[in-house]
Amino acid sequence: MIGISGLIFIFCLILKLEVNIDDSVVFDLALGVSRKSDGWVGLGCCELAISAECRRECRQATSKNDITKVCKKVTEVMGSTCCSYAGRHTTCRDYCQAIFRTDSTPTVSQISAVKDYCQSHSAQLLSCVSNFTKSYPIRSPIDSLYCCDRAQATHCQVACRRILRTMSTEHEIMEGLIKECGSQPLPQEPMWQCFLGSAHPPSPPEEETPHPAKMDCAKLHCCSKANTSLCRYSTLLISSTNWGSQTWQDFDQLCEYNPVETELINCLADVREPCQLGCKDLTYCTNFNNRPTDLFRSCNVQSDQGAMNDIKLWSNGTIKMPFMNIPVLDIRKCLPDMWKAVACSLQIKPCHSKSRGSVICKSDCVDILTQCGDKKRFHEGQTPERICELLSPIDDPERCIPLHRYLMPSSLGNNIVEEVIHPCNPNPCPSNHLCQVNRKGCLDELNCQPYLCVPGCKLGEASEFLVQQDTRIQVPTRTGPAGCYEVCSCGPSGRLENCVEMPCVDTNKPCIVGGQRKSHGTSFRINCHSCSCFAGDTICSTRECFGFSNSDDDHRHFTGLPCSCPDRFVPVCASNGRTYPSACVARCMGFKDHQFVFGQCLSVYINNIVCVVRCIPKYRVCLSDSSDCLQYECIGRPAACDKNSVEPACDTDGLVHPNLCQLQQAGKTLAYMGHCQDACRKPQQVCGHNGETYNTVCDAFSDRVAVDYRGPCHAVGAVSDGAPDSACSLVPCPALSTPGCRPVTPPGACCPICASMLQILWNKEQMNTFSKLNKNKPVMVHDVLQTLRLHVSVPQCDVFGYLSIDHELVVLIAPVDQQPTPLQIEACSKEAEKIDSLINYSSPTLVSHVPLSAFLTSEIKTSSIHSSGSTVPSPLPPVLYLLLGLLVMAAPGLHQL
Repeated sequence: MIGISGLIFIFCLILKLEVNIDDSVVFDLALGVSRKSDGWVGLGCCELAISAECRRECRQATSKNDITKVCKKVTEVMGSTCCSYAGRHTTCRDYCQAIFRTDSTPTVSQISAVKDYCQSHSAQLLSCVSNFTKSYPIRSPIDSLYCCDRAQATHCQVACRRILRTMSTEHEIMEGLIKECGSQPLPQEPMWQCFLGSAHPPSPPEEETPHPAKMDCAKLHCCSKANTSLCRYSTLLISSTNWGSQTWQDFDQLCEYNPVETELINCLADVREPCQLGCKDLTYCTNFNNRPTDLFRSCNVQSDQGAMNDIKLWSNGTIKMPFMNIPVLDIRKCLPDMWKAVACSLQIKPCHSKSRGSVICKSDCVDILTQCGDKKRFHEGQTPERICELLSPIDDPERCIPLHRYLMPSSLGNNIVEEVIHPCNPNPCPSNHLCQVNRKGCLDELNCQPYLCVPGCKLGEASEFLVQQDTRIQVPTRTGPAGCYEVCSCGPSGRLENCVEMPCVDTNKPCIVGGQRKSHGTSFRINCHSCSCFAGDTICSTRECFGFSNSDDDHRHFTGLPCSCPDRFVPVCASNGRTYPSACVARCMGFKDHQFVFGQCLSVYINNIVCVVRCIPKYRVCLSDSSDCLQYECIGRPAACDKNSVEPACDTDGLVHPNLCQLQQAGKTLAYMGHCQDACRKPQQVCGHNGETYNTVCDAFSDRVAVDYRGPCHAVGAVSDGAPDSACSLVPCPALSTPGCRPVTPPGACCPICASMLQILWNKEQMNTFSKLNKNKPVMVHDVLQTLRLHVSVPQCDVFGYLSIDHELVVLIAPVDQQPTPLQIEACSKEAEKIDSLINYSSPTLVSHVPLSAFLTSEIKTSSIHSSGSTVPSPLPPVLYLLLGLLVMAAPGLHQL
């Protein structure tokens, strides 16, 4: 497509500007229609240009003269023509386009890269590129001498000139400049900015700061994970639109297979291709199909085709890597199934929640090269073991890809019942739109898709990473050192806007724990506490620990509650909106007597709302304390409502409205958000995990709170391991929903549940910062849970949660079916493991989102099914069937509340 578009752009301008078509009409050749021009007659051609710079200049132009400097006819025609020969081979096309992307003279390495990656695909492409590059002289380092003049220090200018004249490779030059100039490469520094662009000297001596939109802010998050200056610099380069094939070659050789850069590589992989559950509909890599609970980065038609093409290339006897060639025997005869599994694994990229890497296991690598490597053609010193030590140094089956898993079809077979579906994989949405699981339902149930396509913003022009409109995003600043961030919003324009800088964090400041240094971002344990180092501050959980050294008397008095408070349930409501089981616990968690009142928050505040205008209850639990945590909203009657907004709301008469605005406009009272459920028409109290008593289970689910037991709350469960459960002895717990389930018991709850659980440690100061930057609006638990919901891709699982009484954020990923199958429980566990990994590795796919950026570390507990010999639980009482049935009633069930 890009080749055709580039040619049409030139043809379009020729028609308009050289053949003198009527100036009142601009032909939109892409659509085959005409439209009126409001000024610049070439405007209709602009979107057809091959380069982003040309498109942008064209849109701002008033005449042909305004674009000739940027939109070179030879580049547009030659670039589009040459690179179109690559067909569907994206790697070849990327290297080809890098030559035409800027006015820089093509380097030897650029030309060599095109030959290496394209020679097996298209001789026409190589010939075309060769004809184009012959018109350029070979570049020399001294061509960039003008960049030295931009150094701010005189000694750096002198050293720069000497280095460019005496050194030849980019690695030597960069390391020399870092050493002599005493600074790391940053794109905002004039000298490094000049080298980043690596173009001909600009005619006007203006120094222009790179526009934020030209960066990939998602990849910028990964820079801090690099362990070497070379890889940190290379990551900066590939985070801008100015990278070329030399940059990718440097990155491949120095970083991609460097064991010390595993975190960097996985971070970039998360940005490019996040791990997603499920794989199906492949025609070549068929053994990867029907795996709904496995994680893959690239299960799609293109990767399937790529694996088949790789096998064809390898059949020539050589596997070409960015930094080595591996001679092999005829793979069509030597372990062909293993080679197919290798090719498919490298293309489809299974990924593990623990490591998030996509490399095959070392033992498989050694085995296949021992049997099929052509040792006669090995270089001196080259052995299967040494090759695999570089390519696949890991042999832990939980951190690498064991090939035997993909030597046969999935055990689920081809006729798998759709117990677990993946509406957004593959992505059905257009570009610049995100796919989300439809948990809201539709007013028209006959025409209701299981997914929603919502408009989004790219994190910069160079980024493919999308975030939802109206969300707030944390991105690294482009003008400050590591640890400096800004919070931006995704606006209707599709760009990040309204950016506000946060206070910088000293990421070089370590924590001293037990005489040991802990780096910023490191997570560790102290006794039973989970801890994290944040800019020199050690932040730990506050749970009570019971050790083996404690006496029997200590054990008798150990309740597991904060400050060893008695486990009596005499609830108080604190100023953060959280109900604590007693005043003792509230005081232990830092609240003064004037900051709490007796009673549960839901009942206390709902009965004491005072508004001058119309008022609605708004139950909140706040994670920030820099502003009041009001439990209601005072509103006026809306003049008009957005009829396109679908956020179903149920009123107290049992009628559903398209959104809260229309409910209020009708003069109704809100019962709960979501579709109305017949089973919730009559009050039937339930106790939520958050210690609140709800009138119906629908009320609880609307707050994203799962139910502990039926009836009003009257007990507090154990919070710490080793605590007695005597306080819950009188609570009638429901039977487990699935036979043979190994459940988890959330902290403070009485009853076990068949779900997976995360206990998340978070940074309160960061939460307060986010609140202050958002007009002092408090950060609420409900908002955090709604954001986390977007990261669960399986409709059969949903997110619930609450703030525990010791102030950890407890998140449950639970099946929503009435009697979930083992496969559905496994899917929820995989979703939980995925989110847990994203938190603990600070992946940009999750921590870019405010306020998830304040997460420090996570602990996970998952439910599983006994493999055999399980006892079937007794049938559930009708009332409990009712509660569970609400999870999946019709299409608009719990997952739409």
